[in-house]
Amino acid sequence: MNSTDLANQHCVARKGSEHALDAAQVRDLLAALPGWSLAPDGKAIAKDFRFEDFHRTLGFINAVGFMANRQDHHPDLEAGYGHCQVLWSTHDVGGLSLNDFICAAKVEALLAP
Repeated sequence: MNSTDLANQHCVARKGSEHALDAAQVRDLLAALPGWSLAPDGKAIAKDFRFEDFHRTLGFINAVGFMANRQDHHPDLEAGYGHCQVLWSTHDVGGLSLNDFICAAKVEALLAP
């Protein structure tokens, strides 16, 4: 599966550990998302995005927020001047689900030329 395939999907409710991805699935899906990495605890994926200034950073945050609300799947965001780190995890499964990778791909699509 590639980034475009992921970005074309929509999040669905995933509750319970049966929706948690195993290490092999996570590794395969991360390969489709350059620059994204697994958090040290293995329960989130993250990427730090860089921008020219705070104004552009806020624009990015607003775009991510709009997309996240449409998907009903929300990231943790850490922002500062010229950067924003996006972290995806699925609390209802206690780790990572396909929703996290779908939304990460959608974030990448926001910045595509």
